[in-house]
Amino acid sequence: MTYAGRRVLVAGARVAGIASARALLRAGATVTVVDAAAVPALEELAAQGARTAVGTGLDLLAGQDEVVVSPGFAPHHPLAAAAVGKGLDVYSEPELAWRLRGPDAPAWLGITGTNGKTTTTTMLAAILAAAGLRTAALGNVGEPLVEATGYDVLAVELSSFQLYWSRLLAPSAGVLLNLAEDHLEWHGTFEHYTSAKTNIWRAARQGAGTAVGNLDDPLVAALLGQVEGAIGFTLGPPATGVYGVADGMLVDGAGNELVEAAAVRPPGRHNVANALAAAALAGSHGVAPAAVRAGLAGYVPQPHRNAHVDTVDGVAYVDDSKATNPHAAIGSLLAYPRIVWIAGGQLKGVDPDDLVARVADRLAGAVLLGVDRALIGAALTRHAPEVPVVDVSSTDDGAMGEVVRAAARLATAGDTVLLAPAAASKDMFVSFEARGNAFAAAVRALKETS
Repeated sequence: MTYAGRRVLVAGARVAGIASARALLRAGATVTVVDAAAVPALEELAAQGARTAVGTGLDLLAGQDEVVVSPGFAPHHPLAAAAVGKGLDVYSEPELAWRLRGPDAPAWLGITGTNGKTTTTTMLAAILAAAGLRTAALGNVGEPLVEATGYDVLAVELSSFQLYWSRLLAPSAGVLLNLAEDHLEWHGTFEHYTSAKTNIWRAARQGAGTAVGNLDDPLVAALLGQVEGAIGFTLGPPATGVYGVADGMLVDGAGNELVEAAAVRPPGRHNVANALAAAALAGSHGVAPAAVRAGLAGYVPQPHRNAHVDTVDGVAYVDDSKATNPHAAIGSLLAYPRIVWIAGGQLKGVDPDDLVARVADRLAGAVLLGVDRALIGAALTRHAPEVPVVDVSSTDDGAMGEVVRAAARLATAGDTVLLAPAAASKDMFVSFEARGNAFAAAVRALKETS
């Protein structure tokens, strides 16, 4: 698309907004950037030719042709809602990157789902690199897509926010890993959340791409069945054309063996499913089984995803801080036979009851922290009344140390102390990474005193 002379308001001057504004300026647009705070980036962008402002941006909509919002702007955000109400085209940075693509732009292989996105995206990038392709894991991870140059193909992680704020974006192949309630405070309903997620299949629905989906997830399988030429994957023995697991080996749609299921890292059945999803996307792009095998065999997991931190007095300590909702926590909780569970944080409107009911029989204890810990505690009372529970009300820098020491008292040799919070972190920590790092530091301190 041609942006020369178009008037575009960029809402938010953080990573995505800065990159969007710069890309639009390069494309010849007349750019206005607004942020709620007087962040340093506004001065830098003004020096590059953008008009800048501090405030809500509502007074800037008149005369604009389009609005590029940071992905965190929910549909009910006053600026976003006002722009839509005025009939303006509203979208976010990945959509802008798609619209700016030239004739020699790399193919996009898209990944979304409630959980497993980053693991699948980085697995896919490892496979594509093993095939000798210039690639990167981008989108909801890595550098902004508008700045991506010099690649043959991109592994693109896309959140429900980014997909909601898209209109034309259509990866040549896209996978929907799973669906469970999440971000309901943003989307309003699960139906709206699901609708955003299925935008990953826009090209396939237009007859110009491939839809990939998880046949073990009933919701995904039902939606996938409505798309022509779709590719499915399953943790069971697959039918012809389906990726799956046969005799302990991951196999592609033609029955070619890829890698042992037990060799997939991080461990857990959910990560075997992620590996199958990555393999299916790579296969749709013409990558040979040997490269899929090599990429998965050499894959180095991302931090804070079912990562073994240390073993202290016969007890394993595992960091799955990235488990920021109940659906994500299930995978790691089912990967270990007997667990002292560290849980709590921001549940984002999602009920933890089903999760607790599913894992109650493997809990040796639970330590709860964070703003919504009482909701998890109530579910434990209903479904696991015999399980000892420690409630940690502290929110200061020493809280995680208190949590880990309490977990150590509940655990016996052979147990796993698992940080799988089933909730977001920002009530106490700046990010899930900071929460995982605090856990690892507390485990190291425990080991020094044991």
